[in-house]
Amino acid sequence: MQTKFIDEEIKYEGFQLAPHWIYKNFKIQGDSTVAFIGECDVKLDEMVDIEDVINNEPIYSKSMLSFISEQFNIGLVEGVLRQRLLISTIKEALERRGKRIVRDGDDLFFENKKLTVSIATKSTTSVLIHTGVNIISSGAPVKASGLSEDMGISDIKEFAQEVLKKYSDELYDIVQASTKVRGV
Repeated sequence: MQTKFIDEEIKYEGFQLAPHWIYKNFKIQGDSTVAFIGECDVKLDEMVDIEDVINNEPIYSKSMLSFISEQFNIGLVEGVLRQRLLISTIKEALERRGKRIVRDGDDLFFENKKLTVSIATKSTTSVLIHTGVNIISSGAPVKASGLSEDMGISDIKEFAQEVLKKYSDELYDIVQASTKVRGV
């Protein structure tokens, strides 16, 4: 798994959750996860989560840390498991900073307010994951919490790089663990 923090600000609008978006824009081919900071504004016509569309729940954040991952040669169920692993990796990184975080499925909450959005989907060639972590909570359409505004985390890039490394290391370790056992 290749990872990269993108220094330029990117507004996440949903269309980025597409096959080869990472490769086309950042020349990173294969299994990869990138992170970036920017406004998040996903209108209903770009939503992948049908439940959110049915419930008329667009996504908005003035400032969000977004993780986009593209992973090949896996099915959607494994992709959802990997999405949950990313969410758990974020939770653990926050808990190492003394924050009490609650995970409910693919959502994280801080002080009973929603901290994240996340979705996994399948394209014709890969599984795509987007996970966004609010940096600023004010202006969100739901009761939200944010990394800087509510948790006092100031170095978002350092936090993102820690999550990218831990997530990549965990996926590598899982594959390695599968190669050291004998069949029965």
